[in-house]
Amino acid sequence: MDRASKMLLSGAAAEQLACDYLLNQGLMLLERNFRTRRGEIDLIMQDNKELVFVEVRFRKSVRFGSAEESITRHKCARLTAAALAYMQYRRIGEDRVVRFDAVAISPESSNQSGFKLNWIKHILA
Repeated sequence: MDRASKMLLSGAAAEQLACDYLLNQGLMLLERNFRTRRGEIDLIMQDNKELVFVEVRFRKSVRFGSAEESITRHKCARLTAAALAYMQYRRIGEDRVVRFDAVAISPESSNQSGFKLNWIKHILA
């Protein structure tokens, strides 16, 4: 990735970067960008028997805080509500083991890609 393309990473490209990373970690993609009036889930994946709802947070700069700091209590509440809507829509029982993760993507000039990824498991724990 050249310097110009590093600077032009879009939200969709960041989401793809996170998805590719998680696929390389052995997760399986089930769905992306599930939207409901309750909220949106960026990636829905499976990690062995766990259903994983993934929030992708991307920052082009850290001027207004890190990608990790942008995971607020309000955002977590909307993610939970959207996950419940997804489970109802797909008729997934409440006994299914679920997990909420985040992938935070922030600029890092020392990294060849220009960005660092931080996979945070169990963000609601």
